[in-house]
Amino acid sequence: MSPSRDAVLSLYRNLIRESKKWNTYNYRTYALRKVRHEFKENKTLKDEKQIEQCYIKGQETLSMIKRQVVLGNLYGTRPLVIETKSQEHSTIK
Repeated sequence: MSPSRDAVLSLYRNLIRESKKWNTYNYRTYALRKVRHEFKENKTLKDEKQIEQCYIKGQETLSMIKRQVVLGNLYGTRPLVIETKSQEHSTIK
């Protein structure tokens, strides 16, 4: 049985929310870009079997992102130059 529209949207929001928790700038931006791209690419799917496969893949990706965020936050690094610049500009405005 194909997941409901609400279930798919909930999965999308959870993937975005978890991706934003990454401390490392490169991983965070890659994950956000990848999630948005995959959902945009598959938004016109009509075949219920394909939709279900994509939904299952998305749930697996969500659990992987959750694990990786925890591991990545255990071994934090210093912010990149690009991160400190964007933070300075946001405090100025």
